[in-house]
Amino acid sequence: MGNFIVKSIVSDYEVNFINNTKQTLDEELNDADVVIIDNIVKDLYPDILNIKLKNNLTIGIDARETTKSYQGLIPIIEKLIASGFRKNHRLIGIGGGITQDITAFISSIIYRGVSWFFFPTTLLAQGDSCIGSKTSINFGEYKNQIGGFYPPNKVFIDLNFLNSLSEADLKSGLGEMCHYFIVAGEEDFNRFKNEYTLVLKDKELLSGLITRSLEIKKSYVEIDEFDKNERQVFNYGHSFGHAIETLTDYAIPHGIAVSYGMDIANFISVKLNYLTEDIRYEIRQLLEQIWDGYNIKNISVEKFKNALSKDKKNVGKELRLILCKGYGKVFKAGMQMNKEFIGWLEEYLISSLNKVVDKL
Repeated sequence: MGNFIVKSIVSDYEVNFINNTKQTLDEELNDADVVIIDNIVKDLYPDILNIKLKNNLTIGIDARETTKSYQGLIPIIEKLIASGFRKNHRLIGIGGGITQDITAFISSIIYRGVSWFFFPTTLLAQGDSCIGSKTSINFGEYKNQIGGFYPPNKVFIDLNFLNSLSEADLKSGLGEMCHYFIVAGEEDFNRFKNEYTLVLKDKELLSGLITRSLEIKKSYVEIDEFDKNERQVFNYGHSFGHAIETLTDYAIPHGIAVSYGMDIANFISVKLNYLTEDIRYEIRQLLEQIWDGYNIKNISVEKFKNALSKDKKNVGKELRLILCKGYGKVFKAGMQMNKEFIGWLEEYLISSLNKVVDKL
């Protein structure tokens, strides 16, 4: 895997693949830089913070959705200001997507912007969110309602962190990465589908999917960093997925929820004659493996409808969904929350969640 540069309107940034996070921290940290680290990562890898610099504040956080909110950020910002953190100092985030959002959002607002580095420790962060510039925090019960675009100055990807992830964490990461491979086209999707069961056990093979996932995302980010046009196809599965996360109080991990979201988007696409049943079932075969063990049958249609109506991508009362016409043919479509659409949601939740493998 080669290192690469992501071109950004804000500031170009490096993505580096490394083998020793402790050594990299020793080399990169300056005095008075502050480390924001997921407490679970801190406990699992106590040695990485045993670094030569003595003047670095470390702030451990509980990486929960409630922490990723205005209220959750207050004690972190208070610690930074009280410690003497200044405009010329940097924040170093070590953790998954929640840690990334917290570090990025604070970096973007404190003293009108400071530099920050990111060490992603989850598959979801390494294969997706570590590039792209987005920062998001939650507002009340609604996910990712507030944020902006503020890329890190450097990203350091250490695959050794994946050794401590559970199978559920790996599946969540793969569920998120999957949508890039569908967007990219049939060849990429077939590669992902064929390697899916193998990468759960083979980290070297998994590294290849991570690299390809970032390549796909990079190609869109560099032409539409602020998510106005082309990049919006990466919301595929996410409107429905975010609603599922909210309605299950985040008991269903993000990538698992997105895998359900992609299937719902495909189901709607079939109803609108955009997508054939055969392609939907081909994709569904893989998605069922990703979400295996998680159930959304208890979600009510009324609550699902209300959660979708709060999606930040909506325009007025119109839903802005990403639908599918086939591999590499994902597109944005406006959708009214009318009786027909609500009926499709009800049909999906009531009768479309049985396994479809035998239909192929």
